[in-house]
Amino acid sequence: MIRVYNTLSKTKEEFQPVNPGNVGIYLCGPTVYKPSHIGHMVGPVIFDAIKRYLVYNGYDVTFVINITDVDDKLIAEANSRNMPMAAVAKEMTADYMRNLDAMGVRSNVDHFPMATDYIEYIIGFITDLIDKGYAYPADGDVYLDVVKVSGYGKLSNRSLDQMQGDGGSTAGQKHSPYDFALWKSAKPSEPSWDSPWGNGRPGWHIECSVMSGELLGKTFDIHGGGLDLVFPHHENEIAQSEARNGCPMAKYWLHNGLMQASTEVGKVGGRNTRDAEIGNLQSQEAGKISKSKGSSAFSELLQQFDPETIRFFLLSSHYRRPIDYSVERLQEVTTALDTFYRFFRRYARIMGELYYSLEPPACRSDGNYEPKKNEMIMAVAEHRNRFLEAMDDDFNTGSAIGVLFDLLRLLNKYADDNKLEGQGAGGRGQGAVDNGQGAGEALSVLKHGANVLRELTTTLGLFREMPCEKNDSGDGELVGRLMLLLIELRASARQSKDFATADKIRQELAGMGIMLEDRPTGTEWSWGT
Repeated sequence: MIRVYNTLSKTKEEFQPVNPGNVGIYLCGPTVYKPSHIGHMVGPVIFDAIKRYLVYNGYDVTFVINITDVDDKLIAEANSRNMPMAAVAKEMTADYMRNLDAMGVRSNVDHFPMATDYIEYIIGFITDLIDKGYAYPADGDVYLDVVKVSGYGKLSNRSLDQMQGDGGSTAGQKHSPYDFALWKSAKPSEPSWDSPWGNGRPGWHIECSVMSGELLGKTFDIHGGGLDLVFPHHENEIAQSEARNGCPMAKYWLHNGLMQASTEVGKVGGRNTRDAEIGNLQSQEAGKISKSKGSSAFSELLQQFDPETIRFFLLSSHYRRPIDYSVERLQEVTTALDTFYRFFRRYARIMGELYYSLEPPACRSDGNYEPKKNEMIMAVAEHRNRFLEAMDDDFNTGSAIGVLFDLLRLLNKYADDNKLEGQGAGGRGQGAVDNGQGAGEALSVLKHGANVLRELTTTLGLFREMPCEKNDSGDGELVGRLMLLLIELRASARQSKDFATADKIRQELAGMGIMLEDRPTGTEWSWGT
């Protein structure tokens, strides 16, 4: 049973979709006025993993991330660059999409609605609110009459006295200072659309209400976003959607912690996670990474770190915790990931096949198996159950990743204890120890354990494809297979005392920037620095 923490109820609830077997997820995307930074990848990576896990559990999931392509900040940026707003939005949207591609997210998203494509629906939505008495026009603007909306403030747990303040420059037009704009009249030279209230453009909050409703229905399952969006954005979405439709907007509200600068380096893959303040917006906002604080473009970060390193980093803690960002943390994750890559190479040496060629179960029920009386297979099953329990408990990817490290250690120990290096199809060495099972059975058990590891990592979108190594033309799997073949040929040459051929293979590879390291457990390769 999957349980999720619902910001609306402030409790963990059993996950039961509105329509059994089907799940709709809406994640608030970026306002595309500047290049994306790492903070923009947090939500997409987290909710991409959530979708993958729900699909693994048998649900049919529709995942939506919106693009805000009309906004005050976008207009200001367009003016500063002396170019049309649409051109800036197109350029920055392309940047965002490239980054989502790098993170393995884009292909898993079903819809990327653009606000400007929904103007007609937005106008119709606002008209309905006016007709029902929840909204009113004023000098070309349209406002939601917050006082008339029952339960306003229930998501953020705020009273009206804690809301927007005095109403700003438009206070004289509002019925109360708490009312917010659904439609804004156009200023000279601003982009605008014709409406019953004059030329103008939509307010920020109304866009998400309209796009989510059109794509997922009046009531859908999961609405996600950063903790900083609880108020006013998500609170206002609820108010206008429920006033218009007379039903809950979303059943579960999930909010991820914010990305913030950090000076602390905590251990990745350890058994305990660092204490962090969950749900405290004020403490997280203090260090929040944002465009306004000069954060670097994500494309620049991708030149320093592999996308899988960044994805692993973002999933290494519970999604509701603040994420402490530093280059040191990413470097530490790089080192931690290498323990997985070393095992993948070791598996290839033992089995004579790539780890990435394993085809794990795509569905949770298909991965259930009877461990029988084999002690190792029983241990693998126990680790699998721990991983699933962590993910079932509010998608706790941090704890789940801790289990992956434990399973990795278990598999390496099993290979050591059974002296499997050189025993399998890819080796030339000593046989398995006499522990009551044959070498063939030991290899079969190792393959089973590796397949479970692949099954679990795939649910998080990790290690889905062989990485494109440094200087690789792009086909990482091909390079891996060729290296496996060359290492085997070199081992065969050495066994035959053809040291000239063995040395030539090493020297030629070194000339290509590929280093070979002979270890007691076998030969490993890596790109030289």
